[in-house]
Amino acid sequence: MNTENQVLGLIKLSDYIKAFLSKKPEDYNQDDADIELLLKKSEIGNPWFTVGNQKFALQQWADLLTDEKIKGWLKNYSISGISKRVGLILAGNIPLVGFHDVVSVILSNHIPVIKLSSKDRYLVPFLLKKWKEFSDGAIQFEFVEKLENFDAVIATGSNNTARYLEYYFKNHLSIIRKNRTSIAVLKGDETPEELQLLAKDIFQYFGLGCRNVTRIFIPKDFVIDRLFESFIGFQDVINHNKYANNYDYNRAVYLLNQEKFWDNNFVMLKEDDKLFSPLSVINFSRYESLEEVKSFIAENEENIQCIVAKGELELNSISFGEAQNPSLDTYADNVDTMKFLELV
Repeated sequence: MNTENQVLGLIKLSDYIKAFLSKKPEDYNQDDADIELLLKKSEIGNPWFTVGNQKFALQQWADLLTDEKIKGWLKNYSISGISKRVGLILAGNIPLVGFHDVVSVILSNHIPVIKLSSKDRYLVPFLLKKWKEFSDGAIQFEFVEKLENFDAVIATGSNNTARYLEYYFKNHLSIIRKNRTSIAVLKGDETPEELQLLAKDIFQYFGLGCRNVTRIFIPKDFVIDRLFESFIGFQDVINHNKYANNYDYNRAVYLLNQEKFWDNNFVMLKEDDKLFSPLSVINFSRYESLEEVKSFIAENEENIQCIVAKGELELNSISFGEAQNPSLDTYADNVDTMKFLELV
C-alpha cells in the first residue's frame, strides 16, 4: 500500500494550492497563469462556477489537506489490502463537490473509476494529476464516459436520477445519493454578525449546494427586516446573469399568482412550509415552540443535510457560517463513505 506517499502528496497539493491562492495576478509564474486560465475555462463551460467560487472551493480543500487532519481522519478506518475498482458518478452543482469521494476511494487503497459531471470537467482531473505528481505516482485513477468493470459504485444525482441509478446498480454494492438541502433555526437573539454568517450559508455558491440553507425557522415575533439587513453583503449575486434570470422568473410567478413574498431586489423571502425553495428564494416559517421545529426535522430527516443554529438549541447543529466548511469526516447524506469502502 502507498498510503504514506499518498498522504504526503495531498499535503504537497495543499501547499501548492495555498501558494497559488496567496499570489496576486501580477506575481503569477507560468504555472499560476495556467491554473488561472483553467479556472476561467471552467467558468466559460459552466457560468455558475465563477473563478471566485472555484477559488473558495480550492481554499477549503487546501485547509483540509493537512497532515494532522488527514491522519486524524484515517485513524478511524481500516485500509484494505486489496485494491478494488470503485465507480464514481460525480455531481456538478458546486465546484469540486465530488472530490471527497475521489480522495476517500484512493486513501482506502482502491481505484476510482470516475465519470465526471459535464458541469465540472476540469478541476478534478487537474488536482488528481498534481496529486499523482506530488506522490511520486502512488495513486491510480481512471476517467470514463460509461461505468464498466467495477466492484462497487458511489453515485450522486437528483431524486429522479437516483431511482434510475438504484435500479441500474441493484446488483452492486452501492451508495446512491439524492437531493438534500439545509435549514437554519434562529433563536431570536442572534447578533448582526451571526446573521451575516448565516447569509454566507445561504448565498455561497449561489445557494446551489446541498449544504446551502433554503429554509429558515424564526420565532413568532422575529422582524424580517433583520434578515434582509444581513443579506446586503451578497447583493452582487444579482449581477450574475443566470442567478438574475432565476430571480426575475420566480418574482414574476409570485406576482402573477398574487402570492405574498418579501423582496429586497436580489432575493425573496416567502412564508412557506416547503423544505426546498427555488433559487433566489428562501422559505421561512414562524414557530412558537422548538418542539414544532424538532418535529419538522424528524419528518424530513432524509432530506436535510445540515442544520445551522446556536448550539444551545440542541439540534445537532453547526455554527453560523460553517455550512460550506465540512470536515473530512463529514459525509454527504450522512452516510460514512469510508466505512462503506471498508466493505468493498
